[in-house]
Order: sequence, then C-alpha cells, then structure tokens
Amino acid sequence: MSLDDIVKRFPGVLALDHASLGLRHGEIHGLIGENGAGKSTIIKVLGGLLRADEGTIRIGGAPVDHPTPALVHSLGIRIVHQELALVPTLTVAESVFLDQEIAAGPLTRTRRMRHRAARFLEDSLGMRIPATRLIRDLDPAERKLVQIAHALVDGDARVVILDEPTAPLAATQVSTVFTAIRRLRDSGVAILYVSHYLSEIQEICDRATVLRAGRTVGVAEKKDLASSDRLIEMMIGRRIDEVFPPAHRVPAGTPPILEATGIAIDDAVEPIDLDLAPGEIVGVAGLPGSGRDALVDALAGMRAPTHGRLAVAGKILDAGSRTDAARHGIGLVPRDRRGSGVVLNLSTAANLTLASLRRVSHAGVLDAAAEQTQADTTITALDIRPVTASTPTRLLSGGNQQKVVLGRWIATQSPILILEEPTVGVDVSAKSEIYRIIAHLAEQGTAVLISSNDTEELWGLAHRVLVMRRGRLVADVDTSAADPDRLLALVTGLSDEPEEETAP
Repeated sequence: MSLDDIVKRFPGVLALDHASLGLRHGEIHGLIGENGAGKSTIIKVLGGLLRADEGTIRIGGAPVDHPTPALVHSLGIRIVHQELALVPTLTVAESVFLDQEIAAGPLTRTRRMRHRAARFLEDSLGMRIPATRLIRDLDPAERKLVQIAHALVDGDARVVILDEPTAPLAATQVSTVFTAIRRLRDSGVAILYVSHYLSEIQEICDRATVLRAGRTVGVAEKKDLASSDRLIEMMIGRRIDEVFPPAHRVPAGTPPILEATGIAIDDAVEPIDLDLAPGEIVGVAGLPGSGRDALVDALAGMRAPTHGRLAVAGKILDAGSRTDAARHGIGLVPRDRRGSGVVLNLSTAANLTLASLRRVSHAGVLDAAAEQTQADTTITALDIRPVTASTPTRLLSGGNQQKVVLGRWIATQSPILILEEPTVGVDVSAKSEIYRIIAHLAEQGTAVLISSNDTEELWGLAHRVLVMRRGRLVADVDTSAADPDRLLALVTGLSDEPEEETAP
C-alpha cells in the first residue's frame, strides 16, 4: 500500500502537504508526529472518510481513484480506532461478529459464532477469552483484542491500521497487545501503528514514517529507530526558543496559592500532590490516556476527585464544583474553544464580560455602557481584531477567539488561570501574542497552569512541567534545566529517569 504526494486542504488549513506513506507486506510500520502533524487526516484519506485534493493511493500496486469506506474495506484495509466502540452488555462472540453475524436464513448461528470467535482470538491473537463473557467483565487489553478481532475475523485483512492501540492500557497490559500484533505481522498482514509513545514505536516497529506540519519529513529504518534524539529532532525540526517571551523567575519560597493533596480520580489518576505559586507558570504534559485531562478537570472543579482535597489560599474547595472554583478565583480556558469556550452568536463584548457580569450590571440589569467600556479595555489590551466590540464572535479568527476567552477571565482578575490547549488551531503569529499575554499575566502575579499537547509550548512558557504517564505523575521538570527534546522523551516514555531535571 502506498500514498504518494497526498494534499488535503480545509478552509484556511493545509492539513496534508504532498505527504507520502508506504507499507510493505508483513511489516509493522509506525506513523509518528506531533499533534496537528497530519496523522489523523492521512488515516481518514486512506480509509475513504476524506477525499484527497491531490495525490495517488495504491493498494497492491493498483491505483484507487475514489476510495470510499466500503471500497477500501473490500480491498482489505481495516482501521481499529482508538476509541473502544464496544457494547458493555454484549458477549465477546456478539461483539466480534457485530454487523457481520453468521446466519442461516433468519436465524443467527450463535454456537458457531462463539466457536469461531474463541478460535480466532486464540489462534490469531494469542488470547484465550471465553466467547460468552460480557464486554463489561473484560480488562482493557482484552477489550482492545476483541476490537481488533472484530476488524479481522472475516479473514480478508491485508492492511490493519491501529490508532493509539495502547492509549487506554496500563503498562502491564501493553505486552499482551504487542504479542497479538506480532502474530498478525508474522501471518503476513501489514500493520500501520500510530502512537505518541515513541518507546513503543522503537520496540515494535520495523520502520516509521514521520509527519511534521502535514509533510513527510523522513522514514526511519529499524537502525534509525534506536536513536531517540534523531526521532525527536525529526518531529520537532526547528529551534523555537525565540518564539517565547523571556521568562521571569518566581522567588524561592513563595507560598503556593493552589494546593492539591492526594488527588486521585477513579482509575484515571493515582494520588498526586501538586502546588502552584503566584506568578508561577506550571505546565501539565501527557499523552492521550495519561490522566492529564482528568487531573485538570478536577483542579478546575469540572470533575470530583475520588480522594484528596483542593485548597486555594488555604481554603478547602467543594470537590467537583466549578461554581465554587470560580468563586475562589480559578479561571478556566477550556480545551474545546468553539464548543464550550465562546458563544459564537454573541458579540465580542458579550463574550468578554460573561464571567464578570456583576461588574457591568446594576440590580441585575446589564449596563450596556459599562459592558462596552470593559470590552473596549480588554480588546485594546489583548489586541483583539477586529476592534469593534459588537462583532459576532463567530466572525473572529481562531486566534482572536482564543484571546476573547482569555480576556473574559483576565477581566475577573482571577488569581489563578487554568489554560487548556491555549493555542490549539492558532497560527504562529497569534501564538506568539498569546504567549506574550500569558507571560505578562504571570509577571503581574497570576498563577497559571497550562495543559497542552505541545511539549515545545510547555518548555518555552512554563517554569516547570508536570509529566503524566498512564495515570501517574512521573516527573516534575524544571524547564531551565531541560530542553524540549528531553521533555518530549519523558512524555513519550523514551526516558524514565527525570531526576536530573526535577525541580527542587
């Protein structure tokens, strides 16, 4: 299978810029790159979910001009998505044969399905799972193997795409899935293995294609995969220190304003202690499934922790109460800007004052003049464009919408700001402006917590970075003593020895 010079454009975005990818018969081929590099887009093009604007797709040497999901399935392409789309109350056999049941006329051959499901799981994937067990009674690794079996049980697979197959798994469960993947490779199936965990790419892949900004920047052969520095250099590809404003330092011994003690969240996050001081910028890094999002949700009052407590300036917060968190001065810029960050049909002025309505109201009645004045002040301070406060927010660019969400909480003078993916979908110039705003807030004494997929961003902005991996806090990294390559290595599991960079 090969994709050559694939181009895919979206409004204002060149998602794939003459990207290429090729798989050989019976190999495990990695696909790596930072978030936004184009991995998901190229998979959707291959799966027929998106049509490429330019380029050629070949399967078995023959060009496929207009791929559709049905066509690529008939040609032996199987995609196993990261999400476990399984029904908890179905049995293993029912899940393996869902939508492809064995039947004789109107009757389902239940006994035959059970026999074939069990045999396929054992013979092809090396796992003995009773076919009558319910999905809800399986562990995550077993569920993942059932999901893989569903894609392969018809016996016609030639290429299997595994999208972050180990993201929901504990470290001890990964080897179970790896054993199954190697069995597939040995049977002659070509496997495209997509993962952020570079240590897994090194362990299981024969080769790997690296995407950066929609382009294929290289193919790492097996010998090249051994070099962590080389892989990270290919993924990053540039110096970024000049993009960020100069960092100020927080005086040693500054008392924390936000304290989390023994915070644990179901099976997503093991007990964690952390603190955040006024004027400090702390990053939270972690891959999908690391527990990073769950931790940040708990700190922001969006999710109640199972154990532990949160305190602001020594006052204990109501667990899981966003209202109480906001009352105690925790502002939140959510990760889904358009879905939960801005109200697109409201004006820029209305969005900027949503969190501070008491300041622009009298006796519960909005003071339009006060709203306009406060909005104009924020628009000027953050250089939001266009400068007209009456402009509907939906007409602003992504970068300016992000400034609006930031400005809303700046107007409240919140002493703590939690920023999730603060520059996602934002162009380079807007990123630089947002970085300047964040640094200025910290200089004025605001405590800032940034959760981001972009390790370069965290390295350039934060004083220290908390690294999450599979529900555990594995490192507290002082960024003045670590470069972005080292930070990425910790996040992706290439390094398990953070002590030399750990903040005091």
